[in-house]
Amino acid sequence: MAKDDRIVYIIGHKNPDTDSIASAIAYANLKKETGHPNYIAARCGNVSSETQYVLDRFGVKAPKFVGDVRTQVRDMDMRKIPSVSAEMSLKEAWKMMKDNKVVTLCITEDKLLKGLITTGDIMESYMGEYNASTISEAHTSYVNIVDTVDGTLIVGDIGDVQTEGKVLIGAGTPDVMEEFIKPHDIVILGDRYESQLCAIEMQADCLIICAGAKVTQTIQKLADEKGCKIITTPHDTFTVARLIYQSLPVRHFMKSEDLLTFKHDDFIEDVHPIMATTRHRYFPIVDSAGNYKGMVSRRNFLAAGKKRIILVDHNEQSQAVNGMEDAEILEIIDHHRLGTVATSKPVYFRNMPLGSTCTIIYLMYLEAGIDISPQMAGLMLSAIISDTLLFRSPTCTDMDKKAGTVLATIANVDPEELAKSMFTAGSDLGSKTPDEIIHQDFKKFSVGKTNIGIGQISSMDNNELSHIKDATLPELENTAKKDGLDMVFFMMTNILKESSEVIFYGQKAEVILEAGFNVTSRNHHSVTLPGVVSRKKQMLPTIINTLNQ
Repeated sequence: MAKDDRIVYIIGHKNPDTDSIASAIAYANLKKETGHPNYIAARCGNVSSETQYVLDRFGVKAPKFVGDVRTQVRDMDMRKIPSVSAEMSLKEAWKMMKDNKVVTLCITEDKLLKGLITTGDIMESYMGEYNASTISEAHTSYVNIVDTVDGTLIVGDIGDVQTEGKVLIGAGTPDVMEEFIKPHDIVILGDRYESQLCAIEMQADCLIICAGAKVTQTIQKLADEKGCKIITTPHDTFTVARLIYQSLPVRHFMKSEDLLTFKHDDFIEDVHPIMATTRHRYFPIVDSAGNYKGMVSRRNFLAAGKKRIILVDHNEQSQAVNGMEDAEILEIIDHHRLGTVATSKPVYFRNMPLGSTCTIIYLMYLEAGIDISPQMAGLMLSAIISDTLLFRSPTCTDMDKKAGTVLATIANVDPEELAKSMFTAGSDLGSKTPDEIIHQDFKKFSVGKTNIGIGQISSMDNNELSHIKDATLPELENTAKKDGLDMVFFMMTNILKESSEVIFYGQKAEVILEAGFNVTSRNHHSVTLPGVVSRKKQMLPTIINTLNQ
């Protein structure tokens, strides 16, 4: 079976936290170390301040942003048919189409798509009527003329372009020829010395000598003095007269307006209706700058492959990248409850009740026998610290602590110092809007017909959390309306006190918190939950159980 080298995106949830970003990067690195370079770390949301601090500290670039994984034009098997110059001759264009078994060529200038020419355009040009001045009106190059008649230029500059005159056949006597040859004409001739001399004297721009006839040195010298080119060709006069119009540049016939093109990033579902309204067999593909990238046929559209993804740190469809349902999911690596992601066929699914996805990734490195670099160790340690609140969260297990100890040694960092620096960076929200603060670490869940959102922010500074509350409380209603949620909860977790104050919005939100945690709301705006620091293991399960009662 042929090896599939298509890109596979390893991607976390929307509004990614440090674990989501770090697990994507660390797992992509593991894949590369085990011989799979086409596995790429990705993200479908902005990098938080905490995560950016971690990336900067350990010298790792943020993953590629992928906002939608629906099938795009770039996912199709594109034909890399070379583009052509607008100066290419019709003859050469026809040959290129036959060689590549296509009916369309794309004309470019400095890689930008300028026009199209089809076999139909060329056939129509052959059937059309030409006047004797068409060669000059089209500003045909002598490179094209010489190549088209299979000739050799023995006098003159092949780099010149014909801009004046008409094409004539010098079949009469010199007396007759003097009557119709005008300056700048191209004259097709045989081996008659007198006719050649007459055409030069009448200031023709070019003589095309047919049937391989010899041209005397006298004629060549006189032509050179008069600025007249001489081309010799093995073809007879009739053949040359037929062929010469195939030297016309394709720009003279190409379509350059209202071109139907598709961009690399266009989604297939948006392209299909447009394609169905045309009879074209091939469609040019351009990038966002208009640069030609290749062509696709109708058959390519039908055979377009789905994007391939691996989900890390989530398995809820509401949290997943846009278009996930149209992608091919290969694996899921997660440490949360089982959610709503469905697959069309069996996948590798690893779900473990640990405090961090990166703890699972750590175990996978050990199982594969791959050494963990200090850079990857620092990244994974940061994720574990973030998700377990420096091993204080009830989600933290002995395996998380063991992994953290080993990774700290490899990375040569002090977990306490790293945690303080990370959480300080993460809670520095002075430049962020209330909406950005709420959505910095925000997840949506569906419980029956009820849609809820839970955001969380952690800090070691109680005063800072108080400022965050003042800023975000008025924004919760807008968050619910914008995100289509019935209830919104925002946890402000004090890491040192191991407790959270929760502000909320929604008709039943207050009742749910009071009944679920056996507390009383303060001024109908917030509740304080001692010992509650985990959204996954404490907040969400309690809300679900209360809603289901």
